[in-house]
Amino acid sequence: MGAAVAVARRPDLWATAATTYVRVLPTGWWRRAPFVPVPSRPYAAFRRETMYGSAGRGLAPSEAVAYLEWCRRARAMAR
Repeated sequence: MGAAVAVARRPDLWATAATTYVRVLPTGWWRRAPFVPVPSRPYAAFRRETMYGSAGRGLAPSEAVAYLEWCRRARAMAR
């Protein structure tokens, strides 16, 4: 929840956050319970494991903002 608040305070990152969120959704998420657009648990655990070395740690708000800033720069460089 803290990451969402941190991003909400940064309107310049809203489009990047929305795009990034849509990209991590599993294909056909609407066909499987819980019928809400959330990344799969195994994918989220994998991302935490590769970032922190443990799947048990959550994303800090400052890290979420830094990641979205990196995504925005990377997409701009790719264009």
